[in-house]
Amino acid sequence: MNFLSGNQFCEITDRGEIEEEDARFYWQSRRTFNHIAPTIDTRLARLSKVRPKLSVRAFSDAEGDVKTARLSSNILKSVSERLNLDDIISRATLWSETCGTAFYKIVWNFDDGKVIGTDDVGRSIREGDVNIVAISPFEVYPDTLTAETMDEVRSLIHAKALPVSEIKEKFGVELAGRTIDAFDLAPFSSASGWKRPMDGNMRPVLENREIVIERYTRPTKETPEGRLEIAAGGKLLYEGPLPYRNGERGERIFPFVRQTCVSLPGSFFGTSVIDRMIPLQRAYNAVRNRKHEFLNRLTAGVIAVEDGSVDTEELETDGLSPGKVLVYRQGSEEPHFLDCGALPAEFEKEEERLSSEFILFSGMSEISRNSANPTNVTSASGLQLLLDQDQNRMQVSARSIECAIRETGKQILHLYKQFANSRRLLRMTGIDGETELFYFDGSEISADDVCFEMGDVRTPEEEKEELLKLLSLGLLKDSDGKMSDDIRNKVLDALGFASFDSARDISQLHIRKAERENLILLEEEAEADDYDDHALHIVEHTRALLSGAEKTQEVKDRMMRHIASHRQKGE
Repeated sequence: MNFLSGNQFCEITDRGEIEEEDARFYWQSRRTFNHIAPTIDTRLARLSKVRPKLSVRAFSDAEGDVKTARLSSNILKSVSERLNLDDIISRATLWSETCGTAFYKIVWNFDDGKVIGTDDVGRSIREGDVNIVAISPFEVYPDTLTAETMDEVRSLIHAKALPVSEIKEKFGVELAGRTIDAFDLAPFSSASGWKRPMDGNMRPVLENREIVIERYTRPTKETPEGRLEIAAGGKLLYEGPLPYRNGERGERIFPFVRQTCVSLPGSFFGTSVIDRMIPLQRAYNAVRNRKHEFLNRLTAGVIAVEDGSVDTEELETDGLSPGKVLVYRQGSEEPHFLDCGALPAEFEKEEERLSSEFILFSGMSEISRNSANPTNVTSASGLQLLLDQDQNRMQVSARSIECAIRETGKQILHLYKQFANSRRLLRMTGIDGETELFYFDGSEISADDVCFEMGDVRTPEEEKEELLKLLSLGLLKDSDGKMSDDIRNKVLDALGFASFDSARDISQLHIRKAERENLILLEEEAEADDYDDHALHIVEHTRALLSGAEKTQEVKDRMMRHIASHRQKGE
């Protein structure tokens, strides 16, 4: 974190403290030429495009599976928008890129959600909702550092400094509070007190707080529901089973999801590309500083004088300024500049070599890292190859983000299934993009019978370009080589010309009417109308028969009679 912020003349002592390195000579140049910060900025910008869509795909065409998948997808979309999940992922990615590891904590907040009533003292009772927090690796302590996955950890501690007022509100226990500085996560050197200029020189502290320790223990034969113990200030605040059934089959597991930059074998915490770049950054700073010192000697010069020939104090203060009258002792050698020679070519070669090694160590090519076109690559295919190589080099980090978001989505659905006991209202995206209001409860949600489709979020320009390619290849046309009105309207919407379709194509209205008739036919007879587009209705009713949904023979007979009436009126 110090190297990322620019404090690059520091070292970790045997006591585990960060201390400033002393200059060997007072005149030594100690400037930093930070190549780490722009590299991390570039990586974060590239990884910001990794935003998998949390959608759910049904295992079969059965009506129940389709409804469950659609409901689960809309729940995930609603939670993502309500919590601004993209911002949470960005904060976690900043931690993982800087320190190697970050965590998501997925909990159920009973004080969130819509108000459903009041208690005896007039306080609002809410229906509760999911909360997601990105936490740093400094707050998580596993029982073993050799676990490679979260599943291998048997016990885990989450420690965080909280205000004593918040502790009293949550647990009803009043603590004295104290001043805490051990959890300060800003870059800091204990020797010089160095911090970023905007932070000042004083080390910040947290007043009136206590460290709340939450210890999570996995279920065992003795404790089949696991164990959660919370303590602060020497007092036990809570003890009981793990609160969430957030496992694959409803078992109780930790409400944490791990995300790494680069995983290490046999290690719980990952590493960052900054670790690899620190030795290179030290060497680069040394070369640039020695180079500047040499240039200073060439410009300011080193004056040689005979002892006692001149006033050395005046010469040291003023130097040999232009037009200066220099008086020296008669018979002595006049002062002169020493010949420091020319700048050695090795400086330039070493600086260029270190600059090129930054590309290798960081996994970013010159075109991404410096926003510059390499002089030896001129073709469009060659430039695209460099961009593809950058993407491949960052695939490990991107894959970790995707897996973390996927696991987070599963835990979200498990929490809704566990705690959404009463009927809840959800605004859902219906068929053809229309908005629907839907009531559901936890029994209608399943995170085990569905699988997650992970698709990277593309920019509008990329989507339009791909759509134009599909159009040019003729993949959106039917077997007769024509484009249906439905496809044409969707293409106009995607290209941003929805206004051309001022009135929705009438075929959409016919399709929605046929879908409503399918629901009616489940209970009673329905007759085809003369103004129906019989061909479209027959297709939709046939799709309902072939959907795989469990229908009784009576329902099938009603649908067949309805289809027959369409055929009769369509002749």
